[in-house]
Amino acid sequence: MDAADAPIHIEGLSKSFGAVQAVSDLSFQVDPGRVTGFLGPNGAGKSTTLRMLLGLVLKDSGEASFGGRSYEQLPHPSSQVGAVLEDASFHPGRSGRNHLRILATAGEHPSGRVDEVLEQVGLTDAADRRVKGYSMGMRQRLAIAAALLGDPEVLILDEPANGLDPPGIRWMRDLLRAQAGRGRAVLVSSHLLSEVAQSVDDVVIIAHGRLRASGPLEEVLGGSGGAVTRVRSADDQRLAAALREAGMTVDLQASGALIARGTAPAVVGEVAAAHGVALIELVGVSRSLEDAFFELTGGGE
Repeated sequence: MDAADAPIHIEGLSKSFGAVQAVSDLSFQVDPGRVTGFLGPNGAGKSTTLRMLLGLVLKDSGEASFGGRSYEQLPHPSSQVGAVLEDASFHPGRSGRNHLRILATAGEHPSGRVDEVLEQVGLTDAADRRVKGYSMGMRQRLAIAAALLGDPEVLILDEPANGLDPPGIRWMRDLLRAQAGRGRAVLVSSHLLSEVAQSVDDVVIIAHGRLRASGPLEEVLGGSGGAVTRVRSADDQRLAAALREAGMTVDLQASGALIARGTAPAVVGEVAAAHGVALIELVGVSRSLEDAFFELTGGGE
């Protein structure tokens, strides 16, 4: 697939608000059949990026497109892109069902889709209650139902777990995976790093409006050099010297293990064998998503 024809393609995107550069020369793409986590500290430019992608904020420069078309150029946008932004709002006096009926009519979606998405998000029993009586988690489910009305090929979800209890978060995870399993492209912005690590295939990490990392989760967790290896031997100092001589970056942990960054276990084993160093442990490891996030973003907001 040509990058420009990806379900979501962002290239050189920039936006400033007065003297504040919110997004700067940002580029990444979201592929079909994959869940992509969009991560960054508060104020990193995530919401501004999503709003530019959806045509809600004018960009200063760059491109943001769906299959090669901007949101404004899509012939039937709600059937191609479903989105939940953090500030989703509802008429408090309407029922959940009527809210979706209005959206279905406006989007020219079959009326039968209303009951289908209500069931999909677990709101069938509450469908005829007024939204003002909904909990925060129920409102979040209703917003997701609205995004699913057009059975879109692309889903964009900004903090979708807001207000959800633990069973709701698990339901959200299953929903994301099911949508990707159907070939949908899913972009999800979230601050729940432990949950993201269980849900996504790829990650895009930004800070101060700039891209810090992008790619499959395993690669990003492996660090800028890729793989990370933990190794132990009876002579850690000798092994460390041999690995450094071979050009590897090596750290000694308090436990006595060595961490070789950017190096696969097989390569570490070959160097140890060449120097006659017997190994006690040799295993490929990765950072946690939280470790990667703080390293890539500087740890602050």
